[in-house]
Amino acid sequence: MPTFSAYDGTELAYRTLGEGPPLVCLPGGPMRASRYLGDLGGLAAGRTLILLDLRGTGDSAVPADESTYRADHQVADVEALRAHLGLERMDLLAHSAAGNLALLYAAAHPQRLGRTVLVTPTAWVLDLASTTEHRLAAARLRSGAEPYDTALEAYGRILGGADTDEDWDRAAPLFYGRWDGTAQAHYAAGEHEQNEKAAAAFVGPGACDPPAIRAALRRLAGEVLVLAGALDGNPPPGLAERIAAALPAGLLDVQPAAAHFPWLDDPARFAGRVERFLTTGA
Repeated sequence: MPTFSAYDGTELAYRTLGEGPPLVCLPGGPMRASRYLGDLGGLAAGRTLILLDLRGTGDSAVPADESTYRADHQVADVEALRAHLGLERMDLLAHSAAGNLALLYAAAHPQRLGRTVLVTPTAWVLDLASTTEHRLAAARLRSGAEPYDTALEAYGRILGGADTDEDWDRAAPLFYGRWDGTAQAHYAAGEHEQNEKAAAAFVGPGACDPPAIRAALRRLAGEVLVLAGALDGNPPPGLAERIAAALPAGLLDVQPAAAHFPWLDDPARFAGRVERFLTTGA
């Protein structure tokens, strides 16, 4: 895998997939290795996906200073990747928790972004975090059949503070539009892809100032697509709409029958929608 040096000398790795205009991709988790993104439902057919392994994940090195796992410090890593690639401006895609990193980057470097895609993003940097009720309301959309009734009970225990591996395994069907073999394999792989210590630090104290971030984002001229899943609770579509509304050129799209990983739920729909946005801005 190609590598580059971050601002503090940490060697960061990225993979490239496909052919066409470049699209820099930031994985969520938080702090999960980028391989779980796959080819984003076939998006690589018309784009060169540049999939960054965030520091301490995948093939990227562990930093000497673990405080640099905090999201605001990693803005400099994204900027170093842009410079390494020789891109004056870049299109950016971020999934889930990396939505926060993308928004922090946009606030710091608005002139370096073309179009941005936020896929089922969390947005605590805008003070727009999903609540327990948001998550339970989405989970209840599946009630009345297995494995979802068992998953809902487990998720309720997790959100109530009983955080066990067994309950996470039982709750897993709620995070996918279809609990099929593809979804089950994707979930199982996650056990080996996340740096839990880095994930805990990602949202560390002092990572952001939401009013300041909101004010800085007013300078962002590039269009932003916020793509939500109709069955997702983190964020649910209503909260995703508020995230889009907080951006000068934000646009919401809700993918039917999709949850937190929409490129797995309907690959053709996902890839087609993102490609159309990146090409036309609509």
